[in-house]
Amino acid sequence: MQRRDFIKLSAALGAASALPLWSRSLMAAQQRPALPIPALLTPDARGAMTVTAQQGSTRWLDKAVPTWGYNGSLLGPAIQLERGKPVTINLRNQLPEATTVHWHGLELPGGVDGGPQAQIAPGATRTVSFTPDQPGATCWFHPHQHGRSGYQVARGLAGLVILKDDATEKLLLPKIWGIDDIPVILQDKKLSADGSKIDYELDVMSAAVGWFGNTMLTNGAIYPQHAVPRGWLRLRLLNGCNARSLNIAASDRRPLYVIGGDGGLLGEPVQVTELSMMPGERFEVLVDTLDGKPFDLQTLPVRQMGMSLAPFNQPLPLLSIQPLRVMASGSLPDKLVDVPPLPAQANLKNRWLQLSMDPELDRRGMLALMQRYGHAAMAGMSGDAHDGEDTGGDHAAMADMQGHAMEGGADHAMAQPQSEQYNFHNANKINGFAFDMTKPAFDVKQGVTEKWTISGEGDEMLHPFHIHGTQFRIISENGKPPAPHRSGWKDTVRVEGWRSEVLVRFNHLADKDQAYMAHCHLLEHEDTGMMLGFTVSA
Repeated sequence: MQRRDFIKLSAALGAASALPLWSRSLMAAQQRPALPIPALLTPDARGAMTVTAQQGSTRWLDKAVPTWGYNGSLLGPAIQLERGKPVTINLRNQLPEATTVHWHGLELPGGVDGGPQAQIAPGATRTVSFTPDQPGATCWFHPHQHGRSGYQVARGLAGLVILKDDATEKLLLPKIWGIDDIPVILQDKKLSADGSKIDYELDVMSAAVGWFGNTMLTNGAIYPQHAVPRGWLRLRLLNGCNARSLNIAASDRRPLYVIGGDGGLLGEPVQVTELSMMPGERFEVLVDTLDGKPFDLQTLPVRQMGMSLAPFNQPLPLLSIQPLRVMASGSLPDKLVDVPPLPAQANLKNRWLQLSMDPELDRRGMLALMQRYGHAAMAGMSGDAHDGEDTGGDHAAMADMQGHAMEGGADHAMAQPQSEQYNFHNANKINGFAFDMTKPAFDVKQGVTEKWTISGEGDEMLHPFHIHGTQFRIISENGKPPAPHRSGWKDTVRVEGWRSEVLVRFNHLADKDQAYMAHCHLLEHEDTGMMLGFTVSA
């Protein structure tokens, strides 16, 4: 794209923000907000930058809502890093409580990874220095304060990390930030009845199924619009929800070409019409807008407890995209980058991680979910999670028990659980133990490949399982080979009622005081114990 075209397009983008709604819901006669584009934050001449967690206010539905953000009121800038270039980041905490900053997807030493041990007290500053050394990728940063991660992300703390390297920069992909290279951070929020605040509570229901909302945000805005050049458009998608899985599609079913996942670009593009994304996952997608026709990016209904309630019970628009007359210059290469073949699995050390929920939390959580929202919240399931097979069993019996209880009224159904003291804060576990920050579960040797099996057998819940300090390769996901667009570098694997296997290797060290984490990225599961620490030694 020539400079004169860029200036012309920039002017058109400014004018487009005043245009009426372009989608099929034009009849609503409502103007859409312009898509907020996070600023790119790059290191200064000394290789340093400052990131401040702070309080602010964001306007939604004509109400000023208290929110948290990095270097602003909500979300944060996109931090741009380059492979092989050292960076120093000053992390300032101006919040009323302690927080941490975890570099999700970056392969860093345990001392700068930003897990729950790396607390920053209110008013304090923590400085981390590191040199990224991994393929270019779309990563993100967010809080990892144990027991408060869900709350702090819900309040608005999250931002992208754009890691560049020579191999990816040589490709003729769309790369003009905010023009044909678009960040798309997707989050749901639950607002209070009067819309004046984010309504977050870590209770028995959210500990069981996760915190979910009824308002969808794209880059912090409700169903915004964005004008783009005609041609190839690059979308950097992040599912930043606490617990909700998404199923991304174009409203006119035009193809999505997946070019990258959590840990960087794939070997070649993979064409899909629907793209399932768990919390914490990222995908880079190219979409062809050459036809000049407007369309919506939307999320389709998913089969996950609590997540099928209105407005998520039908296709929900996320972003209105309007192609302009200006032509884009990026392309979709047939070949992207070299992704090494899977290493041999013979003689590898095997580790087993069994995920489980305390049966009492399971029972109380399901009762609370159905009492609050009715049977519609079960998404037609007996109790299993998104896209899984109905298995009946304990959940079916529990649902039947709920039906009998409801005959006596909702108050009767919930009276017994509420009258008893029950500590759900350690009710989610790995290998029978809730998270203990002082006791790492095991040690891994630096540079040695291991096979980890993460099992959700007997649980039937969706667990997006994330491992710090590495980008791994998936051998199998719930007993099946990974889909082609999930076969590259990943840091999150789907575990849902069966076993998933990954090959992991850690290139950095992590000691007991700054151990790496492995955990479910459904944040309320993480906050209530489904996490373990582990060390990496030479």
